[in-house]
Amino acid sequence: MSAEQNAGDGRREVGEPISRRDALKRGLCGAAGAMLAGRASEGAIVSTIQEKAKAVIQLWIWGGPPHTDTFDPKPAAGYDYCGPLNKTIQTNVAGIQIGELLPELAKVADKYTIIRSMTHGNNGHETAAYMVQTGWQPGGRVVYPHVGAIVSKMKGYEGGYKGLIPPYVVLTQPQGRFSEAGYLGPKYKPFATGGDPAKQPFTVEGVVAEGISDKRQKERRELLNNIGTFQQAMKDDPRFVTFAESQEQAYDLILGDGAKVFDLRTEKDELRDRYGRNTFGQSCLVARRLVEKGVKFITINYQGWDTHKQHFEIMRRKLPEMDKGFATLLSDLSERGLLDSTIVWWGGEFGRSPRVSWEPPWNGGRQHFGSVFSHVVAGGGFKGGMVVGSSTATGEEVKERPVYPWDLISTMFRLQGIDHRKELQHPQGFTVKLCPSKEDGVKSGGMLTEII
Repeated sequence: MSAEQNAGDGRREVGEPISRRDALKRGLCGAAGAMLAGRASEGAIVSTIQEKAKAVIQLWIWGGPPHTDTFDPKPAAGYDYCGPLNKTIQTNVAGIQIGELLPELAKVADKYTIIRSMTHGNNGHETAAYMVQTGWQPGGRVVYPHVGAIVSKMKGYEGGYKGLIPPYVVLTQPQGRFSEAGYLGPKYKPFATGGDPAKQPFTVEGVVAEGISDKRQKERRELLNNIGTFQQAMKDDPRFVTFAESQEQAYDLILGDGAKVFDLRTEKDELRDRYGRNTFGQSCLVARRLVEKGVKFITINYQGWDTHKQHFEIMRRKLPEMDKGFATLLSDLSERGLLDSTIVWWGGEFGRSPRVSWEPPWNGGRQHFGSVFSHVVAGGGFKGGMVVGSSTATGEEVKERPVYPWDLISTMFRLQGIDHRKELQHPQGFTVKLCPSKEDGVKSGGMLTEII
């Protein structure tokens, strides 16, 4: 079932000021009163959305996941579209079916909402990834930051965050598609862990050193303190206090709670098995532990989804792995009382072409497809057990309720108590909005008010 269509009929985005053109359309008589009434009613919708999300876990399906093999299956489209994956699974929500290789996610569909009408029309990895993760069109003089960098600025150290671990973390490798910090600068780049959480120990770059035990690390610290005569002599000098505090924080990160959050050996084997003993599954477990420590934004860069060739062979490996890790993350967060305050955001830069490329050299591949694709959101104020929008019978076009990246991002900002209309100062002296609107020349379906 589709949620009520909210936009695409010419209405303005919720909470946006009324343009001069709109005012003229209302007529001179009573225009002022109509403007005030319109602004009040739309503002009321926004003002009722309280800050619900304290953290975001982004499951970035790097390369583009196939919407028709996952959350928008089209079994009636025939073999040229479905290939061998032509069955669906009924979820635990009546009327919602998903792809046959996602049995665990089918059991927890009441916890998430599927957006089946994501669109931007861009088929390039770099440009599409930029659009989906910044909410802005590529090009122009401004390099916009990743959503995580905005959250880091608004909710990180400047917003009262006190944790040792940086507020914006990437597991495990940055994409390299664009500068995550954008115009905000290097201060807001994510902390990339490196390593592999499926291995023991999980060697986090700058925190956990491979082959060096905690005991040896502590002995090194004691030796440094003993031979650091200058440091001892200057310890009461006010000019040295900041350095000493920074050094203590660094050691706390390496030898204290900071390092412990990455040590999965403290988790029960049964739970680790539920997540899956692979890089993605164990990354999901680390993400849950980071949320427990108050980290504001965690991105899991899940590679391997650019399936131009051998698509179905790869899906039979990747989808069960993704199904297990994603479903367990939702259940684990829910069981610990964390899902209501944590947004889980699943999706990639685009989908894959619904029509299979059977001809050489692809021999059964799917290509880049930005016309319509699926994203999934859960927790942090998003309702579960719903579907927003739909695609056509073959999954090649949006049928109803188009959702653009900036529509989704502005909605997530609102759930985090961030006004998507807010402006930030660019280093070159001008102001920049957090999200574009129709006034900036972009198409918009409006905020996803029907699922918050």
